Amino acid sequence: MRDARELPKVAEVLAPILGRVRREQQPLLIAIAERMAAERYRGWAKEADLRAHRSELLACAAREEEIAGRIEALFPDAAALQRELLAGNPEVEGINRDLFAGRPPNEQLTLQAEGERLGAATWRAFAAETSGPACETFRACALLEEESAAVLETILGRAR
Repeated sequence: MRDARELPKVAEVLAPILGRVRREQQPLLIAIAERMAAERYRGWAKEADLRAHRSELLACAAREEEIAGRIEALFPDAAALQRELLAGNPEVEGINRDLFAGRPPNEQLTLQAEGERLGAATWRAFAAETSGPACETFRACALLEEESAAVLETILGRAR
């Protein structure tokens, strides 16, 4: 088993892509990643090693979908904008896949927990830059991210 210190830093992996996207469109790109994370959670829920945590993992998947839906609701024509973002950043799907590929479940969950904590901080940063309903949406998304992080940390035996 690899030492956790050898795991990539999620923020370092994602920063170059986010840096190429206009700040006002970054939430939509992150919403794409949220939907990818939901798929990962559903996959983990099917794995024999994690079957005991199936309901918690499916709840995490539902939170990821909720986050994506809330963010997409902030943007008129979100689907078209997301298609453009993916077309301009085709490596998003590969990075998402490669970050987790070939790693044992505990490492995948560790990376995902880090991603959830990063997501919470990111949504709070967006909230600090805005007001009104968008601010409240970003804050709510941060709480959802933290809830999933806590679930993963509990599964990993590292509850905060």
